[in-house]
Formats: sequence, structure tokens, C-alpha cells
Amino acid sequence: MCPILRGTTVIFASFASPIYIIFSGDLRSKAHQSREREMGVMSLRSTMVLLLQVMIMLGQEIGKVSSTVYKVGDLDSWGIPTDAKVYSKWPKSHSFKIGDSLLFLYPPSEDSLIQVTPSNFKSCNTKDPILYMNDGNSLFNLTQNGSFYFTSGQSGHCLKYQKLLISVGTFSAEADALSPADADAPSYQNAFGSIPLSQKSSSSSLISAFSIVVASLASAVVGAIM
Repeated sequence: MCPILRGTTVIFASFASPIYIIFSGDLRSKAHQSREREMGVMSLRSTMVLLLQVMIMLGQEIGKVSSTVYKVGDLDSWGIPTDAKVYSKWPKSHSFKIGDSLLFLYPPSEDSLIQVTPSNFKSCNTKDPILYMNDGNSLFNLTQNGSFYFTSGQSGHCLKYQKLLISVGTFSAEADALSPADADAPSYQNAFGSIPLSQKSSSSSLISAFSIVVASLASAVVGAIM
């Protein structure tokens, strides 16, 4: 026998009795499988790009909604504390970050809120506050790292330890230095502008969606391999 090549068809011919064995079906099947694999890889790439974009978007949203609104002191209202250390101890139990907010609740007719400088905080000087609020439902957004100083705008309240030092990022040693446990230094006043009230955020739903996307990506990879 001698092989005769005709395009993609291989024919074996016998001069005594012509017998043709055609392998074109096998070759076509292999070519078809190869094309299917190529299409599968292209489809996988498109799916991965799409899922990656969705994951990035979900990650950004999760970062936003993970911000927390803290009710100052975990008390029913912002006011003169029965324990002088309440407002100095409370920040130490939390790790504040950019995007978080502080919620001060108080009767508008009885109290107020001001943001002050470090020196006025220490001396309880309530004159010339940085910001002022007296609506009874004051929300202060933490927009940068650093220390923020608050007190009541009512006369004499700062001297009775109604003042709060918040550090964003790493806890400041100033909080201990200005603590009423260390000295009887008067507090300061502070004030800040009005900021719309927002509800405490929850990221559980978006985290679940994020998990679903990851699972879908894994399924797509496994399907393409198989």
C-alpha cells in the first residue's frame, strides 16, 4: 500500500484491490474539538472580565457601606456625665476610621455641640468654636485622619467633663493626657455645621452578593476546564 494525500483526507490504496480507508471524519472531529476549546477559552475570558468588573464595583460599595455611625458614649443623650471618665474611656473601645460618623443626641433646648481647638478643649474655652450645632440630632462625619475635639456649648458643661476627644487612624496619646483622670483641666467647647442624618450601615447583603460572584467565577473556570 502507499498513502495518497488529498487535502485533509488520507487514503490508503492497494493496487491489487483498491481499498480506501478514509480518516477525514476523525480529522474533522479533532478540528471541531479544537475550535470548541478556542471558543470556550474566549468565552471564559469574557466572563472573567465581566465578573472582575462586578467584583470591583461590589468591593467599592462594601467599602462605603461598612462605615459606622457611632452614638457618642453609647448613651441615650449627650450631656453632663454621671461618671467623669465616660467620654474619655468610650473612644478607647472603638477604632474610628475615615467615613465613620459621630451622632450626638440631646434636647435642643438644654444643650448644644461645638468643635474646638486642642488648647480650647484643654482650657474649656467655649469662645470662637470651629463649628456649632444645636439641633439636638447632630451628626459629625470623620473625613480625615487626626484628632477632633468636642464639648458642650452650654456654660459650665465642659468643666463637668462633657467633652470628647476622638482620634481617627491611630489612637492619640493626647486622649490620655487630656483625660479627666489625670487632671482637673477644664474642657473645651466645639461646634460644627449641620450634616444630614444617616442610618447605621450594614454590609451583609453586599458581602453575600460578593460571595455569589466569587462562586460564579469559580464555576465558570471549572466549566471551561472540563
